[in-house]
Amino acid sequence: MTFDKSKILKKFWSWGVLWWCRGLARPMFRGLSPRRGRWGFDSRSRRPLPHVFLTLLPVCSTKLPPTKTPQPERLDEVYAALRKGLQSYLQVHQLELDSLGQQIRENKKNSRLVRALKAIERFMRRLEFHLSKVEELYEAYCIQRRLRDGASKMVAAFNSATGSKEARESLSEANKGYREYTEHMCSLENELESQMGEFHVKMKGLAGFARLCAGDQYEVLMRYGRQRWRLRGRVEVSNKQIWDSEEFTFQPLVTELLSIKVTELKSLANHVVVGSVSCEMLDLFCPLPQTLAVDINDLGTVKLNLEVTWRS
Repeated sequence: MTFDKSKILKKFWSWGVLWWCRGLARPMFRGLSPRRGRWGFDSRSRRPLPHVFLTLLPVCSTKLPPTKTPQPERLDEVYAALRKGLQSYLQVHQLELDSLGQQIRENKKNSRLVRALKAIERFMRRLEFHLSKVEELYEAYCIQRRLRDGASKMVAAFNSATGSKEARESLSEANKGYREYTEHMCSLENELESQMGEFHVKMKGLAGFARLCAGDQYEVLMRYGRQRWRLRGRVEVSNKQIWDSEEFTFQPLVTELLSIKVTELKSLANHVVVGSVSCEMLDLFCPLPQTLAVDINDLGTVKLNLEVTWRS
């Protein structure tokens, strides 16, 4: 059996050129792949790329980026409301625990009640750990705030001092410490946000007395930081309201208010803003579901009914 050396060399040469071109076509960063599809697939082969996790990313971020300036006064209010809400959660479940204990003593050998009792005990232990975590974060935040206030006073003192070399060096160190304490406070604010649970909001409809008529169409837009919930509804002949979305979950934020805007959709080019309002969320840290009637306009003739449930 004979081999044609020229053909073999030509084939090896073509393979070498091919591998060299593939090397040039690779991206500069290992984590990226050229022309990757929406779900993490290569659009040329339609096969999963190696070492790529296929995850569905949210349309928009649910958290604000770290703020450049801490909000200590606002965080004090948020911490007080959150701590009160967690303590109320514990009180409600303690009452339920006492009631189950009484039923177990009256009805012995009831396995269903025993399982329910143990489930509540586990949940209460989780709540207690959650509360201690929140208190620990707030204590660390207060320490950083005191250090930041001290660094601010040092910066002011060195700025008013004479421009000696030692004063300039001390001023530089004080400014560096001030920036570090500021970053730590912003980081702790974001970490506290992750401990604030969720607000589950249910749409209950609009109430407008004689303001709402059959056939009217409305759009409700709720903004909470970068989170948005847009829903549209129509009033039927029987005064029943049909909405294209009924539930949404908001992640609580430290520095934001809930903004609500209601618009009446008359035609493609003619929309009438019924009203807009901003709502405080601190009162919603409550263990039981709350039904809210929000006045949309100044006269209060149009109200938005919502049911909000906080889950820690």
